[in-house]
Amino acid sequence: MEPGLRRIVAPNPSPMTLNGTCTYILGTGSVAVIDPGPADRGHIGAILAALAPGERISHILVTHAHLDHSPGAPLLAEACGAKVHAFGPASAGRSPIMERLAATGLMGGGEGVDRAFAPDILIADGEEIIGGDWSLRALHTPGHFCNHLSFIWGDAIFTGDHVMGWSSTLISPPDGDLGDYFRSLDKLAQIGARTFYPGHGAAVTGTAARIAELAAHRRERTAQIAAHLVAGAATVAQLTELIYQEIPAALMPAASRNVFAHLVEMTATNQVAAVPEIRLDAAFSLT
Repeated sequence: MEPGLRRIVAPNPSPMTLNGTCTYILGTGSVAVIDPGPADRGHIGAILAALAPGERISHILVTHAHLDHSPGAPLLAEACGAKVHAFGPASAGRSPIMERLAATGLMGGGEGVDRAFAPDILIADGEEIIGGDWSLRALHTPGHFCNHLSFIWGDAIFTGDHVMGWSSTLISPPDGDLGDYFRSLDKLAQIGARTFYPGHGAAVTGTAARIAELAAHRRERTAQIAAHLVAGAATVAQLTELIYQEIPAALMPAASRNVFAHLVEMTATNQVAAVPEIRLDAAFSLT
């Protein structure tokens, strides 16, 4: 990708992963591996085969606990002996409102979550990780997922699934939080990075413009939902049918989770009310 950075794409293409999960090898000599990907021993073998003679993996870093990013970590650790570093298990970093809503059992969600994920070493927001000829600074960027980390490498950032060039990201409560997503976009914008290396798809240049585009897209979606609610109360399913009229049927479940994420945030900011309470089958109306 550039001096000191290699990428191996996992063989897990899908409408949600594009060509597959991007695994990055950072540095030379003693290297870091970012996002070993799914539990695919062939992909683990490809990571090991990409090492130069005499190189070793000193750190395994995971952006977040989704099944297309983290289950390869223990397999790679078993093969190379390195420790797995991450923000925490799958529920780490949930906002208080999401903790409360998750306890009701009425949220649904949990798509693709690696509930078995258990990192060896926890990384705090702002913590520096130093290797042989490389160093990273961790940035907690919840939104797509509560335990999501981005990693700052000089003037580049490994953004996982928080910022990608080919698509906006799935936000599915209680693991995803739209309010957190906006706050994390702001954190990334303040850094002024040259390049984003995402969890799927090509590197992103024009980083400030891409962040602004993603934020505007979400605000437009909120406005769209509010416009439909002018006519009266509606459910998540009804709003999804109204808003997403041209996407493949296979993507409708993800679309409904995004609509729900917007309604949860609109409820938290007192733009809408849910009857009888915030849940998938609630009727949402403008306040």
